[in-house]
Amino acid sequence: MFLTITTTGTAERPATDLGYLLHKHPDKAQAFSTSYGTAHVLYPEAQPERCTAALLLEVDAVALVRRGKGRGGAPDAALAQYVNDRPYAASSLLAVALSSVFSSAMRGVCHARPELPEQPRPLRIEVPALPARGGAELVRRLFEPLGWAVTAEPIALDGEFPEWGDSRYVRLTLEADTLTLAEALRHLYVLLPVLDDAKHYWVAPDEVDKLLRVGEGWLPGHPEQKLITSRYLSRRWSLTRQALERLELVRLAEADDSEVEDIDNAVEAETEDEEKPTPLAVQRREAIVTALRASGAARVLDLGCGQGQLVQALLKDVRFTEIVGLDVSVRALTIAARRLKLDRMGERQASRVRLLQGSLAYTDSRLKGYDAAVLSEVIEHLDLPRLPALEYAVFGAARPRTVLVTTPNVEYNVRWESLPAGHVRHGDHRFEWTREEFRTWADAVAERHGYAVEFVPVGPDDPEVGPPTQMAVFTMTDKTDETAKADKEAKAA
Repeated sequence: MFLTITTTGTAERPATDLGYLLHKHPDKAQAFSTSYGTAHVLYPEAQPERCTAALLLEVDAVALVRRGKGRGGAPDAALAQYVNDRPYAASSLLAVALSSVFSSAMRGVCHARPELPEQPRPLRIEVPALPARGGAELVRRLFEPLGWAVTAEPIALDGEFPEWGDSRYVRLTLEADTLTLAEALRHLYVLLPVLDDAKHYWVAPDEVDKLLRVGEGWLPGHPEQKLITSRYLSRRWSLTRQALERLELVRLAEADDSEVEDIDNAVEAETEDEEKPTPLAVQRREAIVTALRASGAARVLDLGCGQGQLVQALLKDVRFTEIVGLDVSVRALTIAARRLKLDRMGERQASRVRLLQGSLAYTDSRLKGYDAAVLSEVIEHLDLPRLPALEYAVFGAARPRTVLVTTPNVEYNVRWESLPAGHVRHGDHRFEWTREEFRTWADAVAERHGYAVEFVPVGPDDPEVGPPTQMAVFTMTDKTDETAKADKEAKAA
């Protein structure tokens, strides 16, 4: 298997910076042992104007079969395990070699030149033989939405007999000027085995986490997301369904927070001559902090923490001794870490805060045992059929003594002239409830899980349409604790 990566440069930005990015010196030819052969990295050319790095993967087909990593056939077709295209055509074996040999480059890490990974550069990637189940058209459908100019030339079955037609292989060339090397490697890592439509190793449940990690930033919005996910996970339906659900949550979570605050603060833009009001987002955080103080909570969960604004506010109050922010989006958590300056935070302050990646659609043992949990502007981003899963994960499994839930009050929308009639405040909102609808939902949740609930207005409380944000404060009843204790004693007896 063979793949080349080429970039061009200038005197100020030499193409040989590719060596820093790949962590492989252009003057050396290096070899790396793998469980299925040897990966070689070399540079056919390395000049300031143009630099090419090549990855050559020598696959030991016999060793591959003997270690149980081959794609074997039935017993009567055992020869197919040894005579196949594995040593020549790009597949999941090449993708694994990319992630192993260029692991730092794929993560966007370069300690010697930390500014380089974030810089887009001209890239040309060539794969001489790529199996493409779906043909050249599918290759274009997969790569073009990611910013690549694609040339996929079908390879004839036999050059001497053109009437035999084309094989399932293509000669692939990708070109782009706006992508980073890390993005390019992550695209290849996922899409090479997708085009081959095969994995040459057992697809375990942790492949879902791997797919979401490598697909961050591009897979949630890809038009072929379902096909990519299904093929990458070897069409295992249970894993595919789990991955698609998490990708949808990621897409919702990565909605731009600034757009929400722009709508929240629309009045501010319409009253330039008047004193600027306190932004609604700030009023909401202040109301949440006030309610948490009143509850006596010390250990707090911010569920759906986004970019960490509430976590930052809670850190300013020493009475909150442990603050955990959880979000499904790794990108949002990265921004939150930067906002909080975790890498520069003192040891004592850093011991008070943790950021976790996770989904509220599933129960999570890490969330148990906390005094309070906050769901601030979260529930409206979920489809209504998914709310019961979130409800159980928070109220049924995690069971903090206090839960705060805020959500927009749709009745207040008429007070904003900049918001067209019938529109929700953000394009990713699946619903926005009236005060009665929110109370009905909250009362039912409280009844099912043993909480009492009260409602607090956030923002100006209009006598006709109510406040712009509505907040429910759930408090676990003592009766719940007594009932649980009695059940435990009864089971013991």
